[in-house]
Amino acid sequence: MNQSTTLITNDAIVLGLLMTTLALIFYSTTLKAFEKFYKIVPSILLCFFIPGLLSSFNIISASESQLDETASKFFLPTCLVFFTLCIDIKAIKQLGGKALFVFFAGAIGVMIGGPIGIWVGKLIDPSFLGKDGEEIWRGLATIAGSWTGGNANQLALKEIFQPSPTVFAQTSVIDVLFAELWLGVLLYFVGKAAIIDAKMKADNSVIIEIQKRVEFEDSKQVNPNLRELTILFALGFGITGLAHLIADRVAPFIETNYPNLKAYSLASKSFWIVSIASISGFLLSNTKVRNLEHYGASKIGTLFLYFLITTIGMQLHIFEAFKNPMLFLVGLIWILIHAIFTICAARLVRAPFFFTAVASQANVGGVASASVVAAAFNPSLAPIGVLLAILGNAVGTYCGYLTGIIMKWISM
Repeated sequence: MNQSTTLITNDAIVLGLLMTTLALIFYSTTLKAFEKFYKIVPSILLCFFIPGLLSSFNIISASESQLDETASKFFLPTCLVFFTLCIDIKAIKQLGGKALFVFFAGAIGVMIGGPIGIWVGKLIDPSFLGKDGEEIWRGLATIAGSWTGGNANQLALKEIFQPSPTVFAQTSVIDVLFAELWLGVLLYFVGKAAIIDAKMKADNSVIIEIQKRVEFEDSKQVNPNLRELTILFALGFGITGLAHLIADRVAPFIETNYPNLKAYSLASKSFWIVSIASISGFLLSNTKVRNLEHYGASKIGTLFLYFLITTIGMQLHIFEAFKNPMLFLVGLIWILIHAIFTICAARLVRAPFFFTAVASQANVGGVASASVVAAAFNPSLAPIGVLLAILGNAVGTYCGYLTGIIMKWISM
């Protein structure tokens, strides 16, 4: 796009516009007038699509901005560090085998459902995977990250697989549409949880015990001072810097000496950056460094994530997103297989419906949706949704990566 066709090309102005957009969205979620609206339209959807609309109408342009590149290089790995740093291994163990079994069954459903959806779509219309010369599997791989972890994992895989803006726009519509439809189904059945649990003879006593632990942990939250914030930022950006340092050496070495591994994205710097950031955060979560969560590590990570989402939204060409209708069939098959795996796993171990709904959204929806579903049962249970979603953050990039490789094989 030529500069003359874009209204705003100054990145300082674009940054201010994006941050103002975020502020207005989050402020409006507190207003009673928008209460019904946000029950239908999730705020995260607006964070994607408002910048997308601004880009579609040539008000701003991702191709003339450095913000998306800056955000993906610095904010993405840092927010991955903060999210994985918050993992509480003891609390996850306390959830019990049933919750974890249902969670991982749901993740496997996503990993299997996506490739099956592509296979079915390819049988019906082989050309849809390479429409207009695009490699559709690259965009679908980002959904695999989103549906096994969350938006941070989706953006990490976007950096690894590098789908074109058009493909990413199309698959983002599929991601949001089916994830929110499934969220609506789960919320509908929350009111029937007692009936479902009675029929399945499920034991929900563990939920009451976890609720007490969560309330105790929440009491430890403090307002960080300047020293504590400095340490927190130094840790996040320090690990990001280390990840870049290692990636700058490992990726070229693999590309030169092991060119066959390029097919698995192992020669990609982005792969090593997001992997090192995630693994580092997870390892530190087993040490006293995890106490930095008391100073708001996950909240800062969430802010970085939402800014990332707005910069990605700049790349969405919304009017191009509906030009490949076969993707809607893939999305439908995909979410149905995830649902079948999750429900069957819960049925097998007689897990309470609470674990079924929250574990599913910890996969498909991420932190925000999982906490919303958990809070629908009881507001004090919202952190349990966050806990399972953080587990998804830890494994989502790797599950999505493996799914993407399988999708690539099927697409050939």
